[in-house]
Amino acid sequence: MKTLAAILVELNRPLEFWELEIPPLKRGQVLVEMAYSGLCHTQLNEWKGSKGADPYLPHTLGHEGSGIVLEVGEGVTKVKPGDAVVLSWIKGLGIDVPNTTYKCQEKVVNSGAISTFLHHAVISENRVIPIPADVSLKEAALLGCAIPTGAGVVFNDMQVKTGQSIAVFGVGGIGASAILAARYAGAHPIVAIDVHEDKLERAQLLGATHIIHAIKEDVKGRLGEIFNGKGADFALESAGRKEVMEAAFDCVRPSGGHCVLAGNLPKGEKIHIDPFELIRGKKIVGTWGGGTQIDRDVNRYVDIFLRQADLLKPMISHEVPLVGVNELLELLHKGLIARGLVSFEL
Repeated sequence: MKTLAAILVELNRPLEFWELEIPPLKRGQVLVEMAYSGLCHTQLNEWKGSKGADPYLPHTLGHEGSGIVLEVGEGVTKVKPGDAVVLSWIKGLGIDVPNTTYKCQEKVVNSGAISTFLHHAVISENRVIPIPADVSLKEAALLGCAIPTGAGVVFNDMQVKTGQSIAVFGVGGIGASAILAARYAGAHPIVAIDVHEDKLERAQLLGATHIIHAIKEDVKGRLGEIFNGKGADFALESAGRKEVMEAAFDCVRPSGGHCVLAGNLPKGEKIHIDPFELIRGKKIVGTWGGGTQIDRDVNRYVDIFLRQADLLKPMISHEVPLVGVNELLELLHKGLIARGLVSFEL
């Protein structure tokens, strides 16, 4: 059996579309017919080589998606053929198979435990999560990375309570998910900060009570007004920019304010903060997938976000077939996407 895949062959070059031979399944692997794949800054960082040299070229990409199980390898008990599944980079229950390889004629193509930029994907059992058959696979694709990270930060890392305030810097997929979760948690006010009008409009649809255009407005001054000069209880940075990380830390209240960094900086780039602010009681931490326990939380998020069919729709700003993925990467690089999807059903 063969499948079409988008392959990273060279850094900073468009992905190439190769027809791959699907290998026999190893113990603990699952073959999935893809329905949708999400696209996030991790793929952008891989494409641009912002984390340094890539020793695995050529290789597949993608770590968030949804689909239907076609076949399971020996030892797999978590799913069966015909199951609808979410695919996630976050490790869950099941056998861990860290890598696989495909072939394109005589070329070997590397792949990790999960890749989603291909019509049929070999996935490690611990990266698939069964979901109810009646759930929309389109919105379910967001449960592989965007929702677990953004909503997970709010629910798990911050543990936001009713009436607590939050500022979200960067309203891409993770920031938008955090706003949605903050609304569910009863946070107030919920402030969205971005440089794109359309993203700020989406933030309002998802639950932001205030929006700030970071180019047209004085961000620090507006936050001071909104939080009455006391600072926010929480801030999330999901833009992946040094100055934004520093601004997010600056905006939380002195005693007990909690800043979470979800964005990624290029390798070697540093942020600067005043350590006295830590002594005063501020906290700044990173997050690994929003502290998500993927097998527990995906179906929790199905109940919270997917049972209302239209709740996640404002998060999806672009949808393209696999052959349009390079254009989607360019738009993401320019900051013009909330969450983009590759659709295998077009």
